[in-house]
Amino acid sequence: MTTSLADVAASNVTLRAFLHGLPGVDRVGADQRAATLGTRSIKTTAKAEAIDLAIRMVDLTTLEGADTPGKVRAMCAKAVRPDPGDPTVPKVAAVCVYPDLVAQAVGALGGSGVKVASVATAFPSGRSSLDVKIADTAFAVAAGADEIDMVIDRGAFLAGDYLKVFEEISAIKAACGRAGDEQGAHLKVILETGELSTYDNVRRASWLAMLAGADFIKTSTGKVQPAATPPVTLVMLEAVRDFLAATGRKVGVKPAGGIRTTKDAIKMLVLVNETVGEGWLSPDWFRLGASTLLNDLLMQRQKMATGRYAGPDYFTLD
Repeated sequence: MTTSLADVAASNVTLRAFLHGLPGVDRVGADQRAATLGTRSIKTTAKAEAIDLAIRMVDLTTLEGADTPGKVRAMCAKAVRPDPGDPTVPKVAAVCVYPDLVAQAVGALGGSGVKVASVATAFPSGRSSLDVKIADTAFAVAAGADEIDMVIDRGAFLAGDYLKVFEEISAIKAACGRAGDEQGAHLKVILETGELSTYDNVRRASWLAMLAGADFIKTSTGKVQPAATPPVTLVMLEAVRDFLAATGRKVGVKPAGGIRTTKDAIKMLVLVNETVGEGWLSPDWFRLGASTLLNDLLMQRQKMATGRYAGPDYFTLD
């Protein structure tokens, strides 16, 4: 199958034939499997380990028009030391900011090991020219971004212009290159699943992004509802599993938007373990995009350690 995939993007006709030839998603089956896995009970030691793993997978995010350098610096401090009173709490995976604030985040994080991610390509709509999207990406990469979160042109996708979407992703992937850095910035491709309407479209968009060079596929911008639902995440996990089997290339998954509680996060970890296995249970291959999740994880962690809740105002607000 690897050989045939090399020719899939030769034209819009061949790309459409391939994507519409993928097995259809049984919506009822996907909903039921996600719901069943969501009932798994994780207790004591396993729960404590799951909470720490979820913290290490968080992309701490601020994507508001009112973002300031001071807010970004404060968020970076929290990313490195989520609970200043407990140095055993692990660091988060990354902070995610707009391109013009990347330099602030890079300076604040120093050599902490926390990655800097930046949304680009006319986030969140994706409605701009390719030249603008490439310039947006190049600006963030030059400022030091380790990861680029791009949005696909959902209008082109829904109109069946798959080749346009493929070529844009490929061009943004090329723009993620950096002099002296063989790999460059990682590319996370946001599908905005809430606008794709069907699970079949989610599967097609997942494959399209991976074929074009995505390092991660991501559910949502967080600006559209529904966002990272368990069934949608399940469909995307199945896609990366099947893509690895077909190509030998491993791609990560990032659900984002609507993941607010420890229970939500653990449900996602169960989905990962049961669908693609332990090999994806790492921040290198699975992330949680959330702006409010971290505090709940910290509250639950403290509850398990001390037997009492600290209260939501104990931790900084994001």
